[in-house]
Amino acid sequence: MGLGSKMEGTSAPANRRDPYEVLSVSRDSTDQEIKTAYRKLALKYHPDKNASNPEASELFKEVAYSYSILSDPEKRRQYDSTGFEALDAEGMDMEIDLSNLGTVNTMFAALFSKLGVPIKTTISANVLEEALNGTVTVRPLPIGASVSGKVEKQCAHFFGVTINEQQAEAGIVVRVTSTAQSKFKLLYFEHDVNGGYGLALQEDSEKTGKVTSAGMYFLHFQVYRMDSTVNALAMAKDPEAAFFKRLEGLQPCEVLELKAGTHIFAVYGDNFFKTASYTIEALCTKSYEDTTQKLRDIEAQILRKRNELRQFETEYRKALARFQEVTNRYSQEKQSVDELLKQRDNIHSTFSVTRTVNNSGAGSGLSNGSGKFPGEDSKADQSPGEDGGSDGKDKSAKKKWFNLNLKGSDKKLG
Repeated sequence: MGLGSKMEGTSAPANRRDPYEVLSVSRDSTDQEIKTAYRKLALKYHPDKNASNPEASELFKEVAYSYSILSDPEKRRQYDSTGFEALDAEGMDMEIDLSNLGTVNTMFAALFSKLGVPIKTTISANVLEEALNGTVTVRPLPIGASVSGKVEKQCAHFFGVTINEQQAEAGIVVRVTSTAQSKFKLLYFEHDVNGGYGLALQEDSEKTGKVTSAGMYFLHFQVYRMDSTVNALAMAKDPEAAFFKRLEGLQPCEVLELKAGTHIFAVYGDNFFKTASYTIEALCTKSYEDTTQKLRDIEAQILRKRNELRQFETEYRKALARFQEVTNRYSQEKQSVDELLKQRDNIHSTFSVTRTVNNSGAGSGLSNGSGKFPGEDSKADQSPGEDGGSDGKDKSAKKKWFNLNLKGSDKKLG
């Protein structure tokens, strides 16, 4: 990974050149060839070594930007297919060099990091150059042992891990943890032909529970590291992408095994203002065979799940669009039905016997709202049967017969 998977200034330069041209490599170059070319140019133009040369700083940014593309298999594929256009759509990660920032900028960076904004930091060129020159102090770290310490910000503690053939064959794990939740990097260096050490791998610490940790696993099969800053910008713009892009941060470790001999590791203080507390340990996985097999299985499952999620995202997006379409129609149909029923109720309410009386329309022969013709009131006041019905005739006859007979009887008696 060279000085870092993506270095300071990986935001696009104003005038972009072909990344292959910038790094002076061919399009069929291997990852190792690209990494080697980048290391040389990054050290040559690093701001720490060219404080009075602004042109070198711009060249460093261009080199870092080019490497951020070619070191990432997916971005390299996109660039080879469509050029910078696809990369612009995805957005580029940004990485800063804390040793090259002023106090105010460092405070802003610390604030953003505290707020959860992923900020990637590069390793100080001074540390890398000292390692390349072989002037660093290397402490022994025996297999099966752990060492604790505190490393200053933008500084590194170097350790030498010596392994034999049997241990190399079984597999080696080097892990660093911090109960103080310090921010740090775990680095692995390869021996350089000039006698120094060149950076080959780096792992940024990640918070897990109440500790921060980073590990390197040399187990003869592909182990992946999780880069939480990958697609962070895209995920921020689209919260749903946070789920689908979560496994896209898996990056393969370039070194799968270690040979017998002494290997150089380092803990780099990546805190903004204070020292980083840590514990580093190296162990042989001979006594962890079951755990190693579980790791192999879970890595394979996660890779399969990543491919499944890529396919599922397409299905989900289509279903979501369809869902949005039908929910919009649901709202429209509901509004339409409510309006029709409201109109229906208004029409029904006009069929009512209760109307406003119109006293000025006496000559019309109708009394508004009553529904009665003239003369109907007197009939309405009559007792039932007095309208000439059969019941009425019987009652009327009985009344007359009773009255007549009664009067007649009085006269006769008188």
